[in-house]
Amino acid sequence: MGKKILIIGGVAAGPKAACRIKRLMADAEVTIVDQDSLISYGGCGIPYYVAGDVSDEKELRSTSFHMLRNEAFFENAKGVKALTSTKALSINRKNKTVLVENIVSGKQTDLPYDTLMLATGSTPIDLPIPGTDAANVFTVNDLHKAIAIKEMIAKGKVDTAVVIGGGAIGIEMAEAFTDLWGVKTSLIEYMDQLLPRIVDKPFARIMEKNLRNSKVDLFLGEGAEEIIVVDGVAVGVRTGKRTIDADLVIIAAGIRPRGELAKEAGLQTSDRGAITVNERMQTSDPNIYAAGDCVEITHLVSGKKFVAPFGSMANREGRVVADNIAGIPSKFKGGIGSFIVKAFEVAVGSVGLSYEMACAEGFDAGYSLSSPADRAHFYPGQAVICLELVFDKKTRRVLGLQGSGPVNDGLSVRLDAAAVAISAGATIDDFGTIEMAYSPPFSPAIDPINAAAYIADNLCDNRMRQIDLEVFNDWMGQPEKNTDWVVVDVRSEREMAPYREKFGDTVWLSLPYDQVRSRYDELPKDKKMIIFCNAGSRSYEVQVLLESVGFPNTEVVPGGFNIISRMGAEWLPVL
Repeated sequence: MGKKILIIGGVAAGPKAACRIKRLMADAEVTIVDQDSLISYGGCGIPYYVAGDVSDEKELRSTSFHMLRNEAFFENAKGVKALTSTKALSINRKNKTVLVENIVSGKQTDLPYDTLMLATGSTPIDLPIPGTDAANVFTVNDLHKAIAIKEMIAKGKVDTAVVIGGGAIGIEMAEAFTDLWGVKTSLIEYMDQLLPRIVDKPFARIMEKNLRNSKVDLFLGEGAEEIIVVDGVAVGVRTGKRTIDADLVIIAAGIRPRGELAKEAGLQTSDRGAITVNERMQTSDPNIYAAGDCVEITHLVSGKKFVAPFGSMANREGRVVADNIAGIPSKFKGGIGSFIVKAFEVAVGSVGLSYEMACAEGFDAGYSLSSPADRAHFYPGQAVICLELVFDKKTRRVLGLQGSGPVNDGLSVRLDAAAVAISAGATIDDFGTIEMAYSPPFSPAIDPINAAAYIADNLCDNRMRQIDLEVFNDWMGQPEKNTDWVVVDVRSEREMAPYREKFGDTVWLSLPYDQVRSRYDELPKDKKMIIFCNAGSRSYEVQVLLESVGFPNTEVVPGGFNIISRMGAEWLPVL
């Protein structure tokens, strides 16, 4: 036999590396060790298994050609030995051995290696509150727990559920309980928005409205303080403001890298416990590699280290590890946190930095908001997608793209294109000329990603002035206190009529787009004018015209009615 390659961790990065190594080094002796009895499963598919979209948990453990990825599969089909229910206890770097223990028998063994790979993954963050050890309180970090959750619901034991945490997993689990099973579901998030630090508030608000419309109760800006337990079973969750009944509690408060094994072996780890690796996925010991949720990688926009807990990233990192072990120079330069989640009929996603995070990282950041059609406006089935392009005002470098839209390819293809461009350091000008495949069933002639860049260009060069949506919504919530401004609605009379009826001519003026040139002298010069349309494009044209004829005090509502309505602003008239 050839070199002994030992891999600790058998979910994503580990199996990917193992199989790649055997293709490159057929004579290598490759062994995977994992403390679980189930390995090589699609962990990101767990919410969809609970929801019923994936009917059988075996589908999460099967190949595309329907072979179950178990110990026999790896041994017979891949030539890889898999030791399941086996826990790695310690690494002896001097002797190049790993002490492991069979969880069932308790037997301990030293396994030798020439090269070691750590794919130890992550572990859920424990909430420091009472009641987390109750029998019906779960995290969603392995397949066994997913099976137990689904079994409880299927047996009719769950009428009410509480999800703690408003990240992707929390949102997906809330959808799973509500959509298929009809469970009364509440979601608690400590921050004042869903998906904090991942997307900015307009897109968080869009997802929040979507969940509420789908009968999920949201409690934002509230922290879970206690899980109420009676006779060992959770019966509710208490926050600082209320107590919510629960037959089932899901804790989805985030993850932390599982780097303890590496740290105890003297390998370099970060302050957050992640294993430090170079671009070859090599640890501080050249004979030990690491990949997946347990490592930190470089953010290609901020330049800082971050943890990217995605199965897609783990697989790519695992391939890089395998190449380098096999002597093929290969680098993993980093990532930009590409992300997308869907709940019910709405998808939200992001790549790169949000505007909030870009400002926090010290960039002189700006953003454009747009809400174009995802395909030609005349093509049946076209739908609105909302996009935010984040950029650096000084360098014009694009820092991020985020958006929302229906659950189809409209949003994801723009995020994917942006991910490639942002990773390469693209500017606003590059985004303006990105070539996207065009055909009316797939895109407009001016693609939404190009349109977002055109708006960013106008903002960056001070040709366009926009009002912040939070400020605008606050104003509209109390218009009687803001007498120095007025909204100018350039949509049709039919579209704007409910607004004028609600707010009156002192707040909401009607001046249809095609009448501005002949009637602009009717507008007040002593007030700031907030120009409003469906998507923002007509508003910008009107702003340019008004400035040319002596009305410089104007601002555009970015993204217009399309974004405001999807956010569910409370001041909107009931139509």
